Amino acid sequence: MDTVYLDNNATTKPADEVVEAVRQVQAELWANPSSVHRFGQLARHKLELARASVAALIGAQPRQIVFTSGGTESNNLAIQDVLGSGGQDASDGVLITSRVEHSAVREPAEEFGKVGTTVWLPVGAGGVIDPQAVADALEQHADAPGPILVSVQWANNETGVIQQVRQIAQAIDDARQRSADRRPGRARVTLHVDACQAVGKLPVDVLAAGVDLLTLSSHKLHGPKGVGALYVRGGLRIRRQMHGGPQELQRRGGTENTAGIIGLGVAAELAQEFLADRARIERLTALRDHFEQSVLQAVPGSLVNAPPGPGAGGERLWNTSNVAFPGLESEAILMGLSENRVCASAGAACSSGSLDPSPVLLAMGVPEPAAHGSVRFSLSRLTQADEIDRAVEVIPLVVRRLERVMPNP
Repeated sequence: MDTVYLDNNATTKPADEVVEAVRQVQAELWANPSSVHRFGQLARHKLELARASVAALIGAQPRQIVFTSGGTESNNLAIQDVLGSGGQDASDGVLITSRVEHSAVREPAEEFGKVGTTVWLPVGAGGVIDPQAVADALEQHADAPGPILVSVQWANNETGVIQQVRQIAQAIDDARQRSADRRPGRARVTLHVDACQAVGKLPVDVLAAGVDLLTLSSHKLHGPKGVGALYVRGGLRIRRQMHGGPQELQRRGGTENTAGIIGLGVAAELAQEFLADRARIERLTALRDHFEQSVLQAVPGSLVNAPPGPGAGGERLWNTSNVAFPGLESEAILMGLSENRVCASAGAACSSGSLDPSPVLLAMGVPEPAAHGSVRFSLSRLTQADEIDRAVEVIPLVVRRLERVMPNP
């Protein structure tokens, strides 16, 4: 029996074209792209073509792309650069974010709060951030002497909830204008968006969205692990956190991960092709909806952790379904699913092993009994209907068995 893999928000299967591109680099194009000889410059040429492909995927210019080791480094680079983390001015900075962010933003925010000011935005039903709450926070801290960074996810890694990025950017633009009118010379307000779960799954245009910094991760869009990127808006300078070489236009030292970057470039090209196929996305959305309806019907009392309905801020990624089985423990459910060759997760992969309920779900207002028993199922563009049918068969069997041996108190 084949494994049913529904943990694609943790990582995706590298596309065949990506695997071949990485193999080719490792076997034939392994020269250092910083070398001046022809062999090295051939690697450089391929690397720059990949940079152009990544830029095109998000509506950016190639020079605005900084390659990193992944989403976590990109998030940390954005936060540390804008706020001067560890510098003399860190205590003057303000970071405005939320408890529903990925831990790669949430944990740096907690650390920054020890030296500067971290503002935790309220989260509405289903994990939606109200742009007005961002505007209110900016007004409250309008007199802060240091830089202000607003950091929000484009799409949540646990629930798939899509934030209103353009409206948040507009709130920031309005705050900038008020600041310019009332307080000339005021420190800048910068918008950082963690788009690791959004890029490759939905159209992302950094110019139309009005973002200053944007994070993406290769292995979330069928690329290799160990590589990601940070988009930096033109005119916005970032200070290196990784010293030791002139790579990435003096923005990140160290020899580039050539194979990973070229693999990411191929993944970006494939993602553009996928996003242009609306019929395919609609089919996958219907597959996700069929999965949810089938599980809710087969398991009485189960529910989907999501906004109460469509509308402003109520949209979700087509691939993500977070289902609560109140009274049970997610770890036990995952073990039962795994025994039946169905892969899912209890939230962020980097939180695996924790017996505590997801802080994202708690911040959304999900009751603890439901949060403890919540499981994330995430599809990819490779997911087939027969895999969903198999998962729908297995899930009720696992839940019923656990209910017999772990009765609801």
